[in-house]
Amino acid sequence: MKTYVAKPSEIEKQWYVVDASGQTLGKVATLIADTLRGKRKPIYTPNIDTGDFVIVVNAEKVRVSGKKAEQKMYYRHSGYPGGLTAESFQHLLARRPEEIVRRAVRGMLPHNRLGRAQLRKLKIYTGADHPHKAQRPQVLEIKE
Repeated sequence: MKTYVAKPSEIEKQWYVVDASGQTLGKVATLIADTLRGKRKPIYTPNIDTGDFVIVVNAEKVRVSGKKAEQKMYYRHSGYPGGLTAESFQHLLARRPEEIVRRAVRGMLPHNRLGRAQLRKLKIYTGADHPHKAQRPQVLEIKE
């Protein structure tokens, strides 16, 4: 029996919408990363982008467990000596809440050009509405 390998011309992209309000950040990010990679499809091929588009709404209402809201830090570096900048979860949530979801999902994708292409299919919005109604996205349920 031969192993099936998906071809880029055979892949049909779907659009899904995820409501992150009241959901745990890790569970939401895992579901989104699996959908972006295409692991929810039977034609999944690790080296080909078989994933779907994901729209995340209500990103500012995502929650974390334990004391992460006070203790979790996000770091970035400018590339210059002494250029390390640290920002707390609460401060980043107030300033750019969509960045919290994007960083959580990015850490679960491959760290190469395939992962960057998959991350471009992620659309994150802070409110309940989004401009992708024409794609008729299906609701992606998060199991508790």
